[in-house]
Amino acid sequence: MTGIKKAFYFVLFVAMLCTACDQDTGQTPEVEEPHDQEVDFLFGADLSYLNQILDHGGIYSVGGEQQDPYRIFAEAGTQLARFRIWHNPLWTGEIYGRETPLYNDLEDVESAIGKAKSEGMEILLDFHYSDVWADPGRQEIPAAWREIESLEVLQDSIYQYTYKTLKYLGSKGLFPEYVQIGNETNCGMLFTDAPENFPKLNVCEGNWQNFKSVAKAAVNAVHDAAGHSETKVIFHVADPENLDWWFENFTGSPNEVDFDIIGFSYYPLWHTTISLTQLESAVSRIKSRFAKDIMMLETAYPWTLEGNDDYTNIFGGQAPLPGFPYTIEGQREIMVSMSESMINAGGLGIIYWEPGWISSDMKDLWGTGSSWENCAFFDFEGNLHDGADYVNLLNNKYKINP
Repeated sequence: MTGIKKAFYFVLFVAMLCTACDQDTGQTPEVEEPHDQEVDFLFGADLSYLNQILDHGGIYSVGGEQQDPYRIFAEAGTQLARFRIWHNPLWTGEIYGRETPLYNDLEDVESAIGKAKSEGMEILLDFHYSDVWADPGRQEIPAAWREIESLEVLQDSIYQYTYKTLKYLGSKGLFPEYVQIGNETNCGMLFTDAPENFPKLNVCEGNWQNFKSVAKAAVNAVHDAAGHSETKVIFHVADPENLDWWFENFTGSPNEVDFDIIGFSYYPLWHTTISLTQLESAVSRIKSRFAKDIMMLETAYPWTLEGNDDYTNIFGGQAPLPGFPYTIEGQREIMVSMSESMINAGGLGIIYWEPGWISSDMKDLWGTGSSWENCAFFDFEGNLHDGADYVNLLNNKYKINP
């Protein structure tokens, strides 16, 4: 997601914690009899914070027994691990009063991918093309690129960075199966506080051709680095209501960009234009209209209104959606609902954003601990809870191909 990943969402959506909590329904979600038809579908998790949490006292357990979180997620049915990569995130060391190690840089990503692959998971690598969080309202230029004034130089910088990153990972046997070009690029990339002469890439201001030329350079880098592998390229927009406008402008001539998958974020407490009951038809229509695979790259839902540290939670002040209380069962049921909508619409998969972001002594730009522990798949003692069981429920209903 976008958890404190986002100053943008932080400003818009952090609210005071509610004083009352919905009562646990105690009900197990109803899942119909198994289907005979096999389904190609990926259950994924964004695990970008795991290394940092482990370095700062985070403990993960199953039934009270401490275990490696990468193994926990694999055994819970996670087929696809998503990791973000920042260009040069010096701040991730500075907040601890040191220079290294950094987090979500190439070295950290190399470590995380190796751990995930060793547990049998495929990899989605999410290039933010920034030193910090990139999201719909914040697309900061890496410090190393701020003096660029030529579109051609920027294209080459994007190409070289993407290519060298992927070739390095490939040399270690860690080439990702999926590569995401930019993160929640609703208005494009590299535009926040841009110098006057920096190439204009804000598509909300009409700069589609510049943006497409840079996107094309990144895609070419993926293809050149991948060689004959079948790595898939993804573009990512927040909120499914934006998909028609964005991909109508992005696809086709002039300057056509070759890519494979439409990706979107869908946090149903925030993205309310398309309701849960409308999700299946909306995804099916987008898939058909643009003749592309489609994947939900980020989603989440709280299992409690309580917190486990002094870091204010992003979700907490909003009313729960009807039928989905803020309980472990409510979290599991909404994940079953959204996953089934994606499966029935022919979607490629669904990825939960940062289900391992538990309380620990880790730090980000806004606090210490977690602003997301009430959305994680672990209770406040670090034990995996039944919210994560939506994967097993759906694997029992559908013949999911791994």
